Amino acid sequence: MGRTREAGCVAAGVVIGAGACYCVYRLTWGRDESEKIWDDDEEDDEEESSDIVETGVETGKGAKANAGVGARARLQGESKVKAEVGMELQSGSDVKAEAHLGARSGGGLEAKAKALFSTLKEQASAKAGRGARLGTISGNRTLAPSLPCPGGRGGGCHPTRSGARAGGRASGKTKGRTRGKSTRTPATAWPVRRGKFNFPYKIDDILGASDLQKVLNILERSNDPFIQEIALVTLGNNAAYSFNQNAIRELGGLPIIAKLIKTKDPIIREKAYNALNNLSVNAENQGKIKTYISQVCDDTMICRLDSAVQMAGLRLLTNMTVTNHYQHLLSYSFPDFFALLFLGNYFTKIQIMKLIINFTENPAMTRELVSCKVPSELISLFNKEWDREILLNILTLFENINDNIKNEGLASSKKEFSRSSLFFLFKESGVCVKKIKALANHNDLVVKVKVLKVLTKL
Repeated sequence: MGRTREAGCVAAGVVIGAGACYCVYRLTWGRDESEKIWDDDEEDDEEESSDIVETGVETGKGAKANAGVGARARLQGESKVKAEVGMELQSGSDVKAEAHLGARSGGGLEAKAKALFSTLKEQASAKAGRGARLGTISGNRTLAPSLPCPGGRGGGCHPTRSGARAGGRASGKTKGRTRGKSTRTPATAWPVRRGKFNFPYKIDDILGASDLQKVLNILERSNDPFIQEIALVTLGNNAAYSFNQNAIRELGGLPIIAKLIKTKDPIIREKAYNALNNLSVNAENQGKIKTYISQVCDDTMICRLDSAVQMAGLRLLTNMTVTNHYQHLLSYSFPDFFALLFLGNYFTKIQIMKLIINFTENPAMTRELVSCKVPSELISLFNKEWDREILLNILTLFENINDNIKNEGLASSKKEFSRSSLFFLFKESGVCVKKIKALANHNDLVVKVKVLKVLTKL
């Protein structure tokens, strides 16, 4: 019985080693070597797996050598077992045959063989899974969740890299086509704005004086449009609070921001106008910003029609003309304002009318306003097809001008004004009055009330 038990142990070692070799063979058979993507770590894992298999075989052989000190009959039995295992491997039979052979050699061998087979299969699957994931890593840039897109457009945002660089560090080196795919960024994956800078604050953070000073320093020293845009949006958001309006002025931030309205980059100019617009709510800040108001007006008139830069400039000019202190600085642009009122889209028309209404509320600006040349097509703004906001604004503009003409006594000096002037269009031609009377039957009650109010003053 002792020799039989030793022979069984030897047979078990041989079956386990042979089964392991066959499993590795079946898992790697037929695989195209040109399309394998294994890194250095996976190669090491393969060497370790092969070492385990070789150790199992050597263990079986060692057990056989130790047990072979007995009789020749036992050695002949072992050679028969080897022959049977060799026949199974050459014939390419499945794992069930080997498990059946292990069950005949000794109890519990089938469970051990299945466990070894499952372990090797899981290791091979894990390696294959890692290789597939390496191939799907992308190098596209994404927006950082902590930094939303500033200004409400697809322009500059804080980008973060994911994919190619991180994947290269995690997996060592890649081979074949995988590296080309992982590091190639599509041309349409990112807008014009590019940059890599860890801005110290979020654009919606409410900052104190010391933090505002840091942002101003970054803005002043940097020539990177990406950094400038983020800094301007941060300052503009903080300028919405009255305590920060004073702080930015006291820190010398107004000249730093205003310097960027000279840049050729339209996005930077827009963000600078937005920041100055929020700062201009403060009366003391207006005294500083008036130095740049003529430049802002000129740029607003010559930039692309209905662009975001133009709208930002018009909002800044509207804020600067709420009071009467700086309106005279823009009187030379009255013809341009009315031309833009005719040419602009709906939103431009609304904004430019708000700006002109500010001038009409100042009686001292009436003569210069009504003497400027205007396109006759402005009369079309009194048509009932326009919505409530357009009609209310144009009616307010007409009402204010009509009141100022009466109050300033300009009706008696009508010879001073040309036929292409605003005075002639609103007062002498009579076309506007007819258009206004036609609006008395408008469906909107608010417009109808406004029309009746204007007609009672004629």
